Amino acid sequence: MRSSAKKKKDSKAEERKNASSHLVLSGGLLQIFGLGVIITGHSGIGKSESALELISRGHRFISDDAVEVSRKKDGSLIGRSPSLSRYFMEIRGLGIINIRAIFGTRAICRQSKVDLVIWLKKWEKGDEYDRLGLEFPSDFEILGVKTPQLIVPVAPGRTIALLIEVACKVHLLRKRGYHASLEIVKKLDKALS
Repeated sequence: MRSSAKKKKDSKAEERKNASSHLVLSGGLLQIFGLGVIITGHSGIGKSESALELISRGHRFISDDAVEVSRKKDGSLIGRSPSLSRYFMEIRGLGIINIRAIFGTRAICRQSKVDLVIWLKKWEKGDEYDRLGLEFPSDFEILGVKTPQLIVPVAPGRTIALLIEVACKVHLLRKRGYHASLEIVKKLDKALS
């Protein structure tokens, strides 16, 4: 009797542990320049269309619409597609498409470490946007892990896929200690002194 009660208690503890190290996020996941990038934002903002453009540019597709994220023991995050929707993407006007069938196996990846979150935000007149790159948005917390995020304002005429690629390059440069905005501030300070 005690043995089955202990097993039940251990089973519930394991369920709580798994629940705290696994969740599903709304958004897409791609590998861009070797970074695992979750692209998120409100419905209809252009996440899937941007992902499709990025895939056509040679980046790798992992998931559309929902990303299963788990935290490893070392604190890193791994993202993957739910098995039911793996390789599929929904594009308004086209319906469901199979990325592997259209672009081939080189365009897909089963999972990736999560390195960056890019939040696509509708450009609102009157909102303040960082134009110099001196402000850094707070990290996006996933399963207790702080993950760098960049906010990209979206408006008609903006090439979102290109902005996402540049955001990834900026992130990689910042990880190496280079900040273009700080360089220009130093040059201005020097010129003014």
